Amino acid sequence: MSGILARYYALIEAGELKADPDQRAAVTRLARLQTDLEAVPKRGSVLWRALTRKPDSIEGVYMWGGVGRGKSMLMDLFIETLAIDRKRRVHFHAFMQEVHALLREVRKGKTGDPIPLVARQLAEGIRCLAFDEMVVNNSADAMIMSRLFRALIEDEGVTVVTTSNRPPHDLYKDGLNREHFLPFIDLIWERLEVMSLNGPTDYRLDRLGGIDCWHTPLGDAATAQVREVFFRLTDYKPEDAEHVPSAELDVGGGRMLHVPKSLKGVGVFSFKKLCGEARGVPDYLAIARVYHSVIIVGIPQMGKDMRNEAARFVTLIDALYEHRVKLFATAAAQPDDLYIEGDGAFEFERTASRLMEMGSDEYMALGHGEQETVRD
Repeated sequence: MSGILARYYALIEAGELKADPDQRAAVTRLARLQTDLEAVPKRGSVLWRALTRKPDSIEGVYMWGGVGRGKSMLMDLFIETLAIDRKRRVHFHAFMQEVHALLREVRKGKTGDPIPLVARQLAEGIRCLAFDEMVVNNSADAMIMSRLFRALIEDEGVTVVTTSNRPPHDLYKDGLNREHFLPFIDLIWERLEVMSLNGPTDYRLDRLGGIDCWHTPLGDAATAQVREVFFRLTDYKPEDAEHVPSAELDVGGGRMLHVPKSLKGVGVFSFKKLCGEARGVPDYLAIARVYHSVIIVGIPQMGKDMRNEAARFVTLIDALYEHRVKLFATAAAQPDDLYIEGDGAFEFERTASRLMEMGSDEYMALGHGEQETVRD
């Protein structure tokens, strides 16, 4: 036994995971997929050149289920133990931004259908393409996905593995011109095995072990608490805190937002960076779509002179709340004491109420993005 199977059962043996029938079924299927992918000769090798016909894409896997069921963890194990070079793991939102950027480039001065050319560029050097958190919430993505992924899978031989909070038939539900998206759902059922990880246990919440979401006052004790949250959610070793990966998040309009700590769908930000600078709805929506959990450090008690920061904070919390992002924070005061006088203080009361709701067990049990409103 090797690959993902060996790693998975080693984690159970070490007590880091609990045996779960849905996870076990998914791991078994992913192990078969690893075997199939690793059996294909490396492109350009002697064995590859000896093939009389190039191999078709291998059937992929679509894992769906609620928050904390282990989907991202299994995806990590799958990619880490997949013994091929031609693999890529990317968050779905970031991938679609890349797609639209390539489409704009290909369309410059050229006529004809750009989709095949973009698919060819995306497939260069890739045999297995793995996505985390597939979600479709705008018509621009929905209109091209069927043709794009059919080209990737059928023309370029790419095997797709993905996770989602939704079953295939609920993707882009009630979206504008959804009829153009339905062929993509058919493609999922044709070329990917759909597996449910939707059991009753929320492993992500279970691992938090009752740690609160809001930590005050500011200081070493509060910082230690959110640091513990990060490590419990990501499995990153606390003693290696200085080497946590960072990221550059595309927030639209050619702008990038530096994320100091970014790992497994968890992002760490400072209040000063998010609300002390000129930012708006696109920035906060990009964060809310990419990260299932956000840690904000250094939230101050805001006075009249910080009305702009308070207004941005309101917009940020609205975006996180609407996308059911889990929020952990260090702050100088409790939510209802953060901004009690100044322009917009009355409206801020709704934000304080939302912050308290976001720390409830009911909110924490919701899936990331579960209540998103589909946009045109």
